[in-house]
Amino acid sequence: MFLGPLDPVADGPALHVIFGDPECCTWLPEPAFADLDATIAKLRNWTTGLEATSWVICETPDGPALGRIALYNVGRDKNVWEAACMVTPKARGHNYAARGLHFAIRYLFANTNARRVFADIDPDNHASIKTFEKLGFTREGVLRGEWETHIGIRDSVIFGLLRTDQLADIPNPPEFIAG
Repeated sequence: MFLGPLDPVADGPALHVIFGDPECCTWLPEPAFADLDATIAKLRNWTTGLEATSWVICETPDGPALGRIALYNVGRDKNVWEAACMVTPKARGHNYAARGLHFAIRYLFANTNARRVFADIDPDNHASIKTFEKLGFTREGVLRGEWETHIGIRDSVIFGLLRTDQLADIPNPPEFIAG
């Protein structure tokens, strides 16, 4: 497994497999993107200014992208970051999300003053919950009726990891591909 910088244009077609699929996008705030141009535009929006913390997951150094790992600062506090991940259906079951997030969180704590990383997960997104639990995140609580999404009003389960917490050891870390 390899992790490299996300390039919205180059990686857009491979990631559209996720972001253009209604089932893959069930737990996102908005529905699947109608076409590749919409996916590329959203990836640009999500990545701009966060290029150092936006990665693609690949099986080989030259791709194609099988998923996305992102850490982003939500703006309220420069030392509190949110984590996100998605993998293509064919890449599921290989522990790619946990392995990529493990690398990303270690990178963040080593290169910034971040004190906290959290994940905001729909309570019915069992795969994502399992991934963050595997990493050692603590389930901190539920925010009821937190999101109005394309599937209705949804709760949020908040998982958090502090710099001082133990990040679980995840075997077979990805190799980093420099941009």
